[in-house]
Amino acid sequence: MSDTPPDIAEEALDVDASLPEALVLLVDDNQQNLELILAYLDDLGCRTVTATDGMEAMQKVEQDKPDLVLLDVMMPRMSGFEVCQKIKSDPATRDTAVIMVTALNEVPDYERAVESGTDDFLSKPVNKIELLTRVKSLLRVRLLRKRLDALMSGPDQQGG
Repeated sequence: MSDTPPDIAEEALDVDASLPEALVLLVDDNQQNLELILAYLDDLGCRTVTATDGMEAMQKVEQDKPDLVLLDVMMPRMSGFEVCQKIKSDPATRDTAVIMVTALNEVPDYERAVESGTDDFLSKPVNKIELLTRVKSLLRVRLLRKRLDALMSGPDQQGG
C-alpha cells in the first residue's frame, strides 16, 4: 500500500494536462523546416523556442532548459550529433529528451545518432502524426520524471 494519497498520485500521472508547461527547443538551419514543425507542434499546445545552428542551440539549452530538443543533424557551426553529445554528457542537461530530425537515413547515421545519446530519430520529410506521437511520448516521460523528482525531494525527504 502506498503512503501517497490517491489524488496526488492521479494528479502526478495526468501529464497531458501539463503539456502546455513543456518547453520544446526546435533547432534547424532551414527556416521552412522550422515553420513547418512549429505549425505541427501547435497541436500539442506546448511552448516552443527555436535556434538556427548548433552553437545557438547550446546557448538556448543552457538559458531556457527545454524539456525536449528537436534537433537537425546537418547544421553550421556545430552538428546535431555534437549538440546531442554535449547535452547528454552534461549532468545539468542529460535528462533533456532529444529527437534528431534529418534527411540522413543510412544505418551509420542512425548508429552515430545513438552513440551521441539521442532518445529518438526522425527522417525528413517529417510525418506530422509520427512527430507528434514521439514528442508527446517523450514529453510525458520527462514531465513524469520531473514530478517524481519533485515528490522525492519534498519536505518529508529533506529532513532525513
